[in-house]
Amino acid sequence: MKLDTLVLATRNPHKTEEIRAMLADLSITVRDLTEFPDCPDVEEDGRTLEENAMKKALSAHRCTGLPVIADDTGLEVYYLLGAPGVYSARYAGEDATYEDNNQKLLKEMTQVPPRKRQARFRCVVALVGKGFEQLFEGKVEGDILRSPRGTNGFGYDPVFRPEGEERSYAQLSAEEKNSISHRAIAIRRLKEHLQS
Repeated sequence: MKLDTLVLATRNPHKTEEIRAMLADLSITVRDLTEFPDCPDVEEDGRTLEENAMKKALSAHRCTGLPVIADDTGLEVYYLLGAPGVYSARYAGEDATYEDNNQKLLKEMTQVPPRKRQARFRCVVALVGKGFEQLFEGKVEGDILRSPRGTNGFGYDPVFRPEGEERSYAQLSAEEKNSISHRAIAIRRLKEHLQS
């Protein structure tokens, strides 16, 4: 599949920077919704990451007329039966900051022993264009730390330690995280599709 432009259905500069870096080796211009101020914000009210990713991609495609990728990402903590999951961005409330969400999660995990702190990050990327819709998924297993570590990244990065690592996502460099993260895996699958 040959594309020369992709629109990211986001206005989050962290996400745009991360995905641009992952797609840098393709000769594709990557734009985001900051360049399309008339495109509406989409309420992420789906019950699954797949629903939210597809809803955002379809909306942005209708608005821009260009091929779009949208993702929805959730941290799924097994002890909390998959929470925060689809509500990860607003776990501590609608206007919660990253720190608010982390503090709420750590508070809920205070008494949980190390062997029960497993979690996974899951990312679903939707690709939508004229005549095509496709989903790609990436997952990374790990665990929830007892306190935040590191200052890189965003979201739950300071409290999530990927399997096989001593460091949290937020202690990894952008290059290290971009080579192993849930979003990197989903984007790698998207790239394979684009290159096939």
